[in-house]
Amino acid sequence: MAIRKIARICDYGVFRDFTWPQDLPEFGRYNLIYGWNGTGKTTLSRLFRHLEKRQPPTKGKLSVTVGDREYSEEQFEMFPIPVRVFNRDFIDQTVFTKNGEVAPIYVIGERNVEKQKQADTLRNQRGDKNRELENARANQREAERKLDQFCIDRARVIKNTLRTSGSNPYNDYDKRRYKERAEKMVADGDAAAHLLNEGERDDLLAQHRDTPKPKVQQVAYTLPSLQQLADVVSDLLQETVVSATIQALKDDPDLAGWTRKGLGLHKDRNSKKCLFCEQPLPASRLEALEAHFSAEYEQFLGKLDEQIRQLQAASDQADRVELPDSAKLYADLVTEYDEAKSAVRKALERVHEFLAALIRALNDKKAKPFDRVALDVAVPPLEVDVIDRLNGVIRKHNQACDEFEARVARARERLALDMIAMDLDEFEQLRDAVRQAEADVKTVEQEVERLTTEIERLEREIAEHRQPAEDLNRNLCKYLGHGELQLAVRDTGYSISRNGQPATTLSEGEMTAISLLYFLKSLEDREFNLQNGVIVLDDPVSSLDQNSLFGAFGYIRAGTQTAAQVIILTHNFLFFQLVREWFRNLRGPDRRAWRVFMLECAFDGVARSAKLQPIDPLLMDFDSEYHYLFARLYRMATEPPATSLEAYYWAPSIARRLLETFLAFRVPDEGGRNRLWRQMQAIEFDEGKKSRIYRYMQTHSHRSAVGNPDEDLTLLGESRAVLSDVIEFMKAADADHVSRMIARITGSSENGTS
Repeated sequence: MAIRKIARICDYGVFRDFTWPQDLPEFGRYNLIYGWNGTGKTTLSRLFRHLEKRQPPTKGKLSVTVGDREYSEEQFEMFPIPVRVFNRDFIDQTVFTKNGEVAPIYVIGERNVEKQKQADTLRNQRGDKNRELENARANQREAERKLDQFCIDRARVIKNTLRTSGSNPYNDYDKRRYKERAEKMVADGDAAAHLLNEGERDDLLAQHRDTPKPKVQQVAYTLPSLQQLADVVSDLLQETVVSATIQALKDDPDLAGWTRKGLGLHKDRNSKKCLFCEQPLPASRLEALEAHFSAEYEQFLGKLDEQIRQLQAASDQADRVELPDSAKLYADLVTEYDEAKSAVRKALERVHEFLAALIRALNDKKAKPFDRVALDVAVPPLEVDVIDRLNGVIRKHNQACDEFEARVARARERLALDMIAMDLDEFEQLRDAVRQAEADVKTVEQEVERLTTEIERLEREIAEHRQPAEDLNRNLCKYLGHGELQLAVRDTGYSISRNGQPATTLSEGEMTAISLLYFLKSLEDREFNLQNGVIVLDDPVSSLDQNSLFGAFGYIRAGTQTAAQVIILTHNFLFFQLVREWFRNLRGPDRRAWRVFMLECAFDGVARSAKLQPIDPLLMDFDSEYHYLFARLYRMATEPPATSLEAYYWAPSIARRLLETFLAFRVPDEGGRNRLWRQMQAIEFDEGKKSRIYRYMQTHSHRSAVGNPDEDLTLLGESRAVLSDVIEFMKAADADHVSRMIARITGSSENGTS
């Protein structure tokens, strides 16, 4: 089983929307992909790295075909083929790690087969437990998230309810304070004690919202004793006057009153005549009237009048009682105050009505001083403490004025506790769910730790990685030509030393050599089945000189010859040639099982976009990159012009690389800064054209993206003309060489191979 093709790469690195073309051959057993830097080789190697790790990428849409099945990025964890990838990520994560040690390679021996089976069984069990642990941790994270969100939501409700302008501890109330207080309430078990009824809640909300108010004067009034007043009036009504009465006056109160008043006028004026009829008054009549209206009579009436005045004064006092407006009190006291105020008003009305009734009874008695009269007015029921109750509410208000800040603080605290208590059951359920999830995680962690300990014990008995280290050291010595660098065995892997001392500085070539040899040796690791596996190498000869490159090629060829599938990516043309010839010389069933591809990256008007395509026949025909570059540049300069920017995207870089190689032989004595310009100046050629060629290469080569629109238009407009200038420039330096190169190209074209 092998990888047939990469069906799709979308929005992944420089691959914007690549779909495997129908006319592009599928991967074979041996595959070579050529591409310059920036064309997507690293991106492809990272795709294969995801397959090796069986992990989906963090972004992009990917699809790889194996057999008749297509695996999308979500299904990478089920990828059926073992893959090993050599790239920069492998080096950083495995070889030159942050802890300075190289991961070990384990090779199993016959004596440890049974132990290895046990270890593999335990490893499978640990794998199951790790998946169970991941699920348990996911459940824990979800339970913690729910509890956290619950605390955030409830804290926000409390904060929004109790926040005010100015200083207030609830203005920045948060989930931490909510959780701490809820935990304490659960521990104390006193949630019910903190719950408020609707009325209490409304009162406390009113206190929370109140502003400071002035104190209110208490009501200075005492209700009279109605029963005592009734007794006094009743006694007066029972009294009678003893005198020589005139029956007619006794029987006619109105006449008696008129006569009494008239008698008083006659006395005051000392009149002997009747002031009404002007007839002489008989002396006997005056004596009889004076006997009727005696001093006792007058005293009794005065007594009645005095009592009436007292009763009227008491009534007026009750009428003058002023009760404070309820708006002057704090809102939470208004209801209680209004109830007390209503009771006081009702009591005052009863006092007023009862006193008026007593006054009427006394006025009636004045007309009947000689008769006993019964009091027929019932004493009304009266709540004698209503004034005290009213003043009690006022005292509460005044005390609240003295303790305003503390009162508001208490109100907010009680409201907050009420809101916590209302949702405490849900909080406790969510908290218990978190605790249970934590306990589940701990249980599985302990089991994973137990399995790991047992596996490590078996590994220590069977994992002898000294032999791989010795093999690597021998290969390093052959590869580098000296034995200065050595891999020393450590419990957790290998460390690198130079002449017995820790190797703190390594050249790029040394690092590449160690990394490549280590990777090839790791293919013998018991955890990897080379005969069924896919080997991917991304630029394995980077930073190597020519001698080392040949050595690396030999190790690569020997180390991967039994692999089920090999995929090599490179930008080095010499290495490309070596691998190409290796594939061409395959024999037996593999002589047709090789493919050569090319990566190209072009600008599509928005961004760079890479694609995998058949290899350019020029690369298969020529024996050097220089020939290939000359052929491409010559064709772009002489063939009909292209209509899109994409066709000329690589032209500046091709021109630069071609001239750098050409001038390195023609002008070898120029170097230092601005080397290319100095070399160009050494060739006699039109100065204006030389400047245009140099500007063209400096402006547009080695670009990761095309610049502004003006530069794009310049690139389209200038490319063919500038490339023609490049050919002419090379002719000026070596006309015979250029002529032979053109003949080689046109001869290839005529044979139909280009």
